[in-house]
Amino acid sequence: MDSDSTGGLATDSGSGSVSNFAFAFNDSKFSDRVLRIEIIRDKESEEAALMDLLNFMYSNTLSTTTPPALLDVLMAADKFEVASCLRYCSRLLLNLPMTCESALLYLDLPSSVSMADGVQPLTNAAKQFLVAHYKDITKFRDEVLNFPLAGIEAVLSSDDLQAPSEDAIFDFVLQWARTHYPKLEDRREILGSRLAHLIRFPYMTSRKLRKVFTCNDFDADLLTKLVLEALFFKAEAPHQQRSLAAEEASSTRRRYVERAYKYRPIKVVEFELPCQQCIVYLDLKREECERLFPAGVAYSLPFQLGGQWFFLSAHCNLDQRGLHSFGLFLVILEKRSVNFTVDYEFAARSKPNEEFVSKHKGNCNFTGGKAVGYQNLFGITWAAFMADDSLYFINGVVHLRAGLTIRQ
Repeated sequence: MDSDSTGGLATDSGSGSVSNFAFAFNDSKFSDRVLRIEIIRDKESEEAALMDLLNFMYSNTLSTTTPPALLDVLMAADKFEVASCLRYCSRLLLNLPMTCESALLYLDLPSSVSMADGVQPLTNAAKQFLVAHYKDITKFRDEVLNFPLAGIEAVLSSDDLQAPSEDAIFDFVLQWARTHYPKLEDRREILGSRLAHLIRFPYMTSRKLRKVFTCNDFDADLLTKLVLEALFFKAEAPHQQRSLAAEEASSTRRRYVERAYKYRPIKVVEFELPCQQCIVYLDLKREECERLFPAGVAYSLPFQLGGQWFFLSAHCNLDQRGLHSFGLFLVILEKRSVNFTVDYEFAARSKPNEEFVSKHKGNCNFTGGKAVGYQNLFGITWAAFMADDSLYFINGVVHLRAGLTIRQ
């Protein structure tokens, strides 16, 4: 086959199956560019992608419109360093409707492709799609468990991931790793190099962190480092914790940034003498309180006192007059028959001194599954509680405290 003035094609076979050919471009636009391509026999998609790439280099347009075909062209454009075609394919794919399947395909591109400037908007959109669609990880648990590594990394990177707690996220990651990497050596490698930094150990409960030390799926030295970091963070004063979280707000490593847990983290101080007593601290951000309106509930993580499990629940309540207010309740988890008395006190930090002020006291003879509390903790309407000049939001956070004492 003769070459014309703009380009040439030479093949080593007269049959329909192309195995080895070369293109040479002699015009000013593609001067000194020679593509020598070896294509495996019978891979029609690669041959089609190559022809589409050549057409684009002359016309700046593509006739193909389907995601798989565009991905083939994108891969060919990357292989032969045709940056303009790489960007063009990425834009076309970005304009197509995103699905779970297409998002996972985009995230599974080789790193040399996905990290290219022209492709990053596409991979970023794929991550955002998965993060938004699978925000409630408990609802889509089985589906997400089947995700490839790139998909699970995208979901776990989200601050808005809705899970009961970071304890539950740790268990989920472990289940995913054991499913996809049955060999211990492979599992340790993937957990250590790709997934461990996505688990926010500082927000795991102390009880769970103690159990983690018995998990041999992680490298022992790495696990010790992560748990110690978490414990040091827990020991910091609240303002220092917020400072650490702010420092990582723009970082890819977000171990100190709190997620949108379904069960809110708490701090608990326990006393054994002169009686069994604990003080529980619960913080709620303004946006979390906003989500409670008009009839929502926010639960704390459970805590233990005197061998019994409790949790706190914050509510937006509607009274008989049709007015909403902020309520706080103490709930015992035990469903079996129990009988003991608890003195309790609810307090909140208040302006201008920003010190804890007692809001409600009481005592209750608890039986299994019972709840006690106050439907209008602050004695004001919901609108007044949420107002910009509210006495109870300090730097955008409501600080609550519950004191419990068991009476024998």
